[in-house]
Amino acid sequence: MNYRHGFHAGNFADVLKHVVLMRILTHLNAKDTPYRVIDTHAGAGRYDLGSEEALRTHEWKDGVARLDQAPLAPPVEALLKPWRDAVAGARALYGPSAYPGSPWLCRQAMRRDDRLIAAELHPQTHKKLVAAIGRDERCKALAIDGWNALRGNVPPKERRGVVLIDPPFEEKDEFATLAAELIAAHRKWATGIYAVWYPIKDRRAVEGLVDSVLAAGIGRLLRLEIDVDRPEAAGGLSATGMLIVNPPWMLGDEARIILPALSERLAQGPQPRYLCEPIRPDG
Repeated sequence: MNYRHGFHAGNFADVLKHVVLMRILTHLNAKDTPYRVIDTHAGAGRYDLGSEEALRTHEWKDGVARLDQAPLAPPVEALLKPWRDAVAGARALYGPSAYPGSPWLCRQAMRRDDRLIAAELHPQTHKKLVAAIGRDERCKALAIDGWNALRGNVPPKERRGVVLIDPPFEEKDEFATLAAELIAAHRKWATGIYAVWYPIKDRRAVEGLVDSVLAAGIGRLLRLEIDVDRPEAAGGLSATGMLIVNPPWMLGDEARIILPALSERLAQGPQPRYLCEPIRPDG
């Protein structure tokens, strides 16, 4: 699967990833000590949903645009607020078609002493990432391979933070690479939070990722998935997930409120589904 992000920005998979990321950052902000975010495959940092790429797919219309239509239930909206505020902030600065990527979201959430390492290998995309981050001394945009960025930046000196891993899944063995790199990073920094995004096109590949992580002895996992029941005739992605290593306390409870509401609002067919599964919660 080739996941060129300009075509998919703001879709249902982005919504899940970014809402969960903002919940993690909110929990990190609850403690005074600084933290570091490592975004291994950062992309452009900010997207224009009126661009040629976005208008070729219109995927955002079944993602962020669905959530723009009307508020969800108050308990859900309370948890979505950090993400909604960040989206509103991007629109206020760059216009109504702006959609923030993960580096921009992190930059908005971080405090004075927190730090971001954002890696993007593609030269043109890296230029956009630099522009999106701006001259912010808290942030570094590295023009390197995301796996090299992961290997070279864990453990961070803060010893607290989150690694966001969402590779483009352009290679057929990407799930195997993802499992190997995650396990290797965890061996170096076992207490960090790892937020791994994945598309669900091949269930065997997803189960292989989870099995590999469990076989490595990694505990305290939270598996979150939504399936919007996109008709096969429409093509494209119907389901996505995140595997969280060392999830913040209460994130699972929050997900049980968020996921049913998102899966219902973002549904493209009559049978949307969601999964919120703690694995080895005391591991």
